[in-house]
Amino acid sequence: MITQEQIHDLIGHTLYDSDGDRVGEVKTIYVDDTSGDPEWLTVKTGWFGMHESFVPLRAVRMIGDRVEAGFGKDQIKDAPRVDVEAGGRLSEGEERELYRHYGVEWGDGRRPPLVPGQPGSPDARTDTAARTDMGARSDVDAHTDMASEDAMTRSEEHLRVGTERYESGHARLRKYVVTQEEQVTVPVSHEEVRVEREPITEANRDAAMRGQDITEAEHEVTLHAERAVVDTEAVPVERVRLAKEEVTEDETVSGQVRKERIEADGDVEGEPDGTDRW
Repeated sequence: MITQEQIHDLIGHTLYDSDGDRVGEVKTIYVDDTSGDPEWLTVKTGWFGMHESFVPLRAVRMIGDRVEAGFGKDQIKDAPRVDVEAGGRLSEGEERELYRHYGVEWGDGRRPPLVPGQPGSPDARTDTAARTDMGARSDVDAHTDMASEDAMTRSEEHLRVGTERYESGHARLRKYVVTQEEQVTVPVSHEEVRVEREPITEANRDAAMRGQDITEAEHEVTLHAERAVVDTEAVPVERVRLAKEEVTEDETVSGQVRKERIEADGDVEGEPDGTDRW
């Protein structure tokens, strides 16, 4: 559980879910309108942190500088959206819906509305409680300043654009075997018999006169031939790998921002209708 001393240190810290994944930045603490006890925190979620999700403080703990919630990142992001900008209060119905989403028992009986503020501070017990928003001043602060100063602060929102990394696809290499027919021409040779006749000369007369004059005889020769023999061998031909390269391109994003405008009317110098606008 978060202690009273740790409450003041939560704002601006990064909230991690039950699996250790980053959820977003802690934005606001919501306290009971009567007792000032802390009940909820809001965390920036969604694209570029443009949304705030409520998380019950009873399921949050702080270990050193690390803030952890007892819920998953998806459950926190899917929490019911509450329009805290309109009046800055969390109604009983909205609180019941949030507790139901997290599966936490809400309790019996009616409770006062929850307002943004710091526990134990006067702001946490008034209807115009200030929203603890990273030290930024709210519209209520600006109106309160007018009671003691002769100047009004005008503020406006600016888009804060960043990037986040996500999986956009997968690629893989797969090796498989195909069988193809190949034809190769190879020369082969064979022996053939040819009958040769030579006349009797002085050089071969002695060989011709050997043996009987008239007889029967046979002479046999062995013939040889070549034939094509086919075999295969595995030969490495190339190496193939997957290589990633990062390509940077421009992408245009848009979002709505709010800007304060200040008008002065009455006996002031300015436009012909007596009204100045900034």
